[in-house]
Amino acid sequence: MDVFRRNINNIFVIFILSHLIIWTLVPTLTNQNLPLDTIEALAWGSNLDWGFNKHPPASAFFPEVLYQIFGPQDWVYYLLSQIFVVFSFYYVFKFANKILKNSIFSLISVFLLEAIFFYNFTTPEFNVNVCQLPFWSAVVYYSWKIYQNKEIELKDCILVGIVAAIGFLSKYLFLYLLISIDLLFIYYIFFKKTIKFDFKYLIIFEIFIVLLVPHLIWLHNNDYITINYGLMRTGLEGSSFLDHIKYPVFFFLKQLVILIPFFALILLLVKKLRFKINFKDRKLIFLIFINFLPIFLMLITSIITGSRIRTMWMTPFYLFFGVLFVYLFQSQINIKKLNSFLYGFLFLFFLSPILYSYISVSQTNKRTDYSGKEIAILIERRWDKNFSNEIMYVVGDEWHGGNLSYHLSSRPIWFKSIKDKLNNLDPKGGIVYTGNPDVLKEVCPGDFGKIDKQGFCMIGSKN
Repeated sequence: MDVFRRNINNIFVIFILSHLIIWTLVPTLTNQNLPLDTIEALAWGSNLDWGFNKHPPASAFFPEVLYQIFGPQDWVYYLLSQIFVVFSFYYVFKFANKILKNSIFSLISVFLLEAIFFYNFTTPEFNVNVCQLPFWSAVVYYSWKIYQNKEIELKDCILVGIVAAIGFLSKYLFLYLLISIDLLFIYYIFFKKTIKFDFKYLIIFEIFIVLLVPHLIWLHNNDYITINYGLMRTGLEGSSFLDHIKYPVFFFLKQLVILIPFFALILLLVKKLRFKINFKDRKLIFLIFINFLPIFLMLITSIITGSRIRTMWMTPFYLFFGVLFVYLFQSQINIKKLNSFLYGFLFLFFLSPILYSYISVSQTNKRTDYSGKEIAILIERRWDKNFSNEIMYVVGDEWHGGNLSYHLSSRPIWFKSIKDKLNNLDPKGGIVYTGNPDVLKEVCPGDFGKIDKQGFCMIGSKN
């Protein structure tokens, strides 16, 4: 145990490296193709803009940076996802050290996250939810520094403004965390009057808005398509009175189910589930605001609008649950039971990648079994036989078109549709359309082919 105490930082480093390596290798070795959301992000990245039809731009920007360096190497994008996860763990650990003042408890608060499948099983798919993770945790960490320091440091305000903007540009639901933290400061500044208003707070808001301006302009110029998509995904338009009850109840129950392994690990650690809530405890109030209030706001949203909250949307919401519950039960934690907790943690740590591998190998009809690379090779061979120019554009849905954009050696720009864009395309560039084979066969003015029930129409300069 003494050795364990003395080497907490080393153990934490070993943990995050192990997590990163395992969750990079497992999908690399067991998946034939990248997951849907990652292909979608890469498709958007081929034609980078300040927003896309489904989401703001950050989740496309980061994969595209790596594509420009490494190209179509699947392991790179699994690694990217895990880098985002372990960076979020890093900030949780730093935050826990400041809150708990106990290195063992801080490590436990991070270990507990391995009991929540958002931070292991679902992470190989880099998407908007994973993209939020490091920025969510960084906003909390730097907000805490501002919250507890009598003298506010300008650099902390600047960092909050930057990471908050990138988080929001990953997914709009990031706003729920920002609202929760704002309400916390409003509570202490204007109601409790225990925090003095500081004009440095305005710097956060100014940086946040300035960084969002290009996206807001894009949003206006594109008829708020991203917001409309988000509303459509909730099922808001077709909601009935019963939905205002049904969906919030389902949402609440699903959260309880998700947290069963988490609470099972807690039970391996504490003697009795007893705690007291002291509303004068500023640490506890901060933890309640950053953990429960965003979830409560999601629940209220579902109740008021009758909208369905999808499970994966909650990915970043539980990052600090470990810190909260360790703080609540710290007087009840039995260090003598630490071995039992570690055995439970290791069981879940290895169970998750084993289950992922088994599902990936045993089930053969998943998106990750799609023969994207092989199809791209066939398209390229046929193109080279019939056309002399390069494939510069791919038109189709994010999955089939996105796979071609990713796998084809020319890295063509992806479009869902080129309606009203023809005048902006290079006339020397070749185009591959992908879609319904029956429709494409009738309208294709070039070379038509069909692979794996998908139609392909190739239009280029003849040899």
